[in-house]
Amino acid sequence: MRPESDDPRRRFAQEARADRPDLATLCLLVGAEADPALGEAGIDAAQAELDRLAGLLPFGVLGARAWAVALAELLGERCGFEGSPADYQRLDSSLLPVVLRRRRGLPILLSVVWMEVARRAGAPVYGVALPGHFVVGFGDPGERILADPFAGGRLLTSADTALLVSGTTGGTPEDRALDALFTPADPLGIVLRVLNNIRAWAANRPERTDVSLWAVELSLLLPAHPARLRYERAQLLVQRGEYLQGATEMEEYAEVVEAVEPSTAEAIRRRARAARAMLN
Repeated sequence: MRPESDDPRRRFAQEARADRPDLATLCLLVGAEADPALGEAGIDAAQAELDRLAGLLPFGVLGARAWAVALAELLGERCGFEGSPADYQRLDSSLLPVVLRRRRGLPILLSVVWMEVARRAGAPVYGVALPGHFVVGFGDPGERILADPFAGGRLLTSADTALLVSGTTGGTPEDRALDALFTPADPLGIVLRVLNNIRAWAANRPERTDVSLWAVELSLLLPAHPARLRYERAQLLVQRGEYLQGATEMEEYAEVVEAVEPSTAEAIRRRARAARAMLN
């Protein structure tokens, strides 16, 4: 039996509660959940690859724009990290170990690569969680030096950024609204967004409730997460034929929401009773 310290979920929970959670470690542990064969050796190899890429950046880079250009030249042009619409159909586009190997992924995972390589080289870098699209910022957020790793690290003008936002929201944001979006994303928020993407991928594939379940369970290990995920987990258990456990967790969640949404709580209890009836 594996020691508890080697258990990926235990490590994930511990890292998520660290004073300074390590983004790469958390994303690699998500990858280990998807592929148990990855193991410690696979996680170490992925960390080493991030270190190697950081070592390829030029010395003496000065200024936010210069860092953005250097990362684009290395990761986008030389190494070929980028994304395409087809990547949204692949689970491994959300798994950091595979993204490092394929050099393809979703915007948020490619941004994780950009950030982790840049951070190791000493660059002032942060993530920007635009609606529907994740990008990377360099320097002070007020400078608005943004790059889009999904497009190979293309530098974004203010007009480009506004277009990305309006493409998702349907409206043209004002400058003040854009300023609010430039708040650096924290590591745990990034990881939750990665897990949300995985849940969305699995939700469109009813045969992959296994993926939905572990994505929800990892989300529940984060210090801050939507309470409704508890109900989502209960529903998944019922879908997978674990009627008793699912019904029990539905009833527990109904107790939580009773005080603020009594009608919702009663509806959940009815579903719990229906789940228990499946045992007969």
